[in-house]
Amino acid sequence: MLKCLNVKMNKKGFTLLEVIVAIFLVTVGISGVFLLITRTIGIISLSFSQLTAAYLTQEGIEIVRNVRDTNWLDPLNPSWDDGLSAGNWEADYTTPTLNDTYDGDLLNIDGDGFYSYSPGTPTKFKRRITIVPEDIDLDGINDILKVTVLVEWQEKGKIHSHTAQENLYNWK
Repeated sequence: MLKCLNVKMNKKGFTLLEVIVAIFLVTVGISGVFLLITRTIGIISLSFSQLTAAYLTQEGIEIVRNVRDTNWLDPLNPSWDDGLSAGNWEADYTTPTLNDTYDGDLLNIDGDGFYSYSPGTPTKFKRRITIVPEDIDLDGINDILKVTVLVEWQEKGKIHSHTAQENLYNWK
């Protein structure tokens, strides 16, 4: 009967310490992957916002250029800078002129994906167009319009901005 109690122990399993170490290593690895994915998504979101802001600043310059070109093409309008006086302005592609004042309104996006101040879904972007007339030859006539467009937005509790500037000339 004593021989039956002398059973050999099977040593092919894991100890409790080995299981705890394995679980710890897997947890650290998975946490690292989730952290990497979270940061990557945040960087992609910020990059998308920066690209959108760059396009909105360029559009702001194009809006002012369009007003200038419309003035040139109008035979009844002798002034190339009509409607482009000094100040801070709001404008979008739907209006032929600049809005009177800058109110800091958010741009809206319509169903077709266009940004404007018309009704639509509010976005996080604000656009300010600043025009400063300059006289380079001191003759009292404004020959240059210095156009600066600033797009601002808030993301993750921080204010971001993108600025573009261009000089428009009276070359006609």
